[in-house]
Amino acid sequence: MTSYLDLPFDIDTMLAGLRPWIECESPTFDAAAVNRMMSLASYDLSQLGTVERIPGRMGFGDSLRVRLPHPHAGQPGILIAGHMDTVHPVGTLARLPFRRDGDVCYGPGIQDMKGGNFCAVEALRQLARAGMQTPLPVTILFTPDEEVGTPSTRELIEAEAARNRYVLIPEPAMPDGGVVIGRYAIARFNLRTIGRPSHAGARPGDGRSAIAAMARRILQIEAMTGPDCTFSVGVIHAGQWVNCVSSSCEAEALSMAKRQEDLDDGVARMLALSGEADEVVFEVTRGVTRPVWQPDQPGTMQMYALAREIAGEIGFDLSCGSAGGGSDGNFTGAMGIPTLDSLGVRGRGLHTLTENIDVASLPERARLMAGLMMRLG
Repeated sequence: MTSYLDLPFDIDTMLAGLRPWIECESPTFDAAAVNRMMSLASYDLSQLGTVERIPGRMGFGDSLRVRLPHPHAGQPGILIAGHMDTVHPVGTLARLPFRRDGDVCYGPGIQDMKGGNFCAVEALRQLARAGMQTPLPVTILFTPDEEVGTPSTRELIEAEAARNRYVLIPEPAMPDGGVVIGRYAIARFNLRTIGRPSHAGARPGDGRSAIAAMARRILQIEAMTGPDCTFSVGVIHAGQWVNCVSSSCEAEALSMAKRQEDLDDGVARMLALSGEADEVVFEVTRGVTRPVWQPDQPGTMQMYALAREIAGEIGFDLSCGSAGGGSDGNFTGAMGIPTLDSLGVRGRGLHTLTENIDVASLPERARLMAGLMMRLG
């Protein structure tokens, strides 16, 4: 009888299948681009079951859901949850083309997280070809907006997770190849300063610069960072004419904490900054939030123990830990549903122009996920 250890995962074949996914650029804010990626993935998913396309909302792209055929369809099983959006704008391929250089392969979104998503699909495809039936029914859900905090699909993810016993998330592996069993809480904020315009050359003193006010606020916000809660500003938009004192400026801030109470305190401190000073109004509004996913939950740790046993059979040791970067695992883990995150590929440089993966991790992670799906019951 065929074992998941014997499935014929082949690096060259997997890279050939992954390449169209990487060369279909899909930045979050470009719904049409994300939908092109969803259409491409639909073809591969159609080999596993009937693909359901869920229309996007709030200006984001569509989602894909596949419930694989199973004798116990409809009963709680395994949810594989991943996102198909990336941080790389259309045109990044010109600077970061899909290319293999020995043991490493490059491309936008290849590590975060199309490589891991593809491994999950390939694992299910090889199991089906081998006639191997998973003990539990499997559902795949690919969403379009994780990179901006999952504002449009959180409810969808939570509803699917609630129907299942386990959640597998093929986000990028930790630097040592380990998996994630908990994540920090994250809050986003929208910032705005409202000043008074004037001619920057003739009458600069008549104006109140929203840009200058925002610059001072950014320094104030980032100085709030401490050991329990961090603050950073990563986006800023302002100005149109250099000869005009700016009347408005907008920015986005991120706060992260290991404990929910620390994040709640950070949120309160951020919101308290709203007000007026030197005739400039400063507005802080709360954006999307990811709850803390507490590590060491019994169900998750049982999954990890099984994953580590399977990894040992494959030939490597699998570590675990809590992580700072948010994922949709924050939601499912916070719900108390056993969740194993960062099951995806090993690599480096995610969210940069050097994003790459170790090609050997493609069959490794596909086999790991195949093993989990065959042994979770």
